[in-house]
Amino acid sequence: MTRLKLGVLISGRGSNLRALIESCNTSGYPAEIVLVLANRPDAAGLGFAAEVGIATQVIDHTEYAERAAFDAALDRALRAAGVELVCLAGFMRLLTAGFVASWRDALVNIHPSLLPSFRGLNTHRKTLAAGVRITGCTVHYLRPETDTGPILVQAAVPVLAEDDEASLAARVLAAEHRCYPLAVRLIAEGRVRVENERAIIDGAPAGDLTLINPLPTPSGSS
Repeated sequence: MTRLKLGVLISGRGSNLRALIESCNTSGYPAEIVLVLANRPDAAGLGFAAEVGIATQVIDHTEYAERAAFDAALDRALRAAGVELVCLAGFMRLLTAGFVASWRDALVNIHPSLLPSFRGLNTHRKTLAAGVRITGCTVHYLRPETDTGPILVQAAVPVLAEDDEASLAARVLAAEHRCYPLAVRLIAEGRVRVENERAIIDGAPAGDLTLINPLPTPSGSS
């Protein structure tokens, strides 16, 4: 089986990187990580990748005066490694429109909300402030505007009355670890096509559960 070659971009702990690595090590998974790139030399995910034998590289953004030059260095490294799909996993740098265009429909991101709601930073703070009862995560193809692009996979999780940013983030992160490997699998299996900026997924049934928060109480109960 020919496996899709992934390049994963990180800036920190790399928890979604770990989820992807675990899936790639599963028998029959149709993708493999050939390079982990970080823009910070202290990114913890680099150590984990190296431990399991994945090639790593640091391209420090502070060494580049312009974003375009930094992105060009990323592009060269990814192409030299034979990367076919770029996965952003906690990569905390805005990419130039030129870079995004050059990897169109071969560049995916995961965001901790149900896009298009709560784009950008401080997602969980915004979620709690808005008082919504359901949030989640989204895997999507990237477009130049922040946190936009055809949506591949989403998961919904409840927002609990006692939640703070940390507890909500942990619940959403658990869903992220399921959604990212699924989205990559669908792409690697050739089941995704983009039409009119919508991702169409062949042969993927939707879930049959409705998440209601709060749940209705039985009649007469208090």
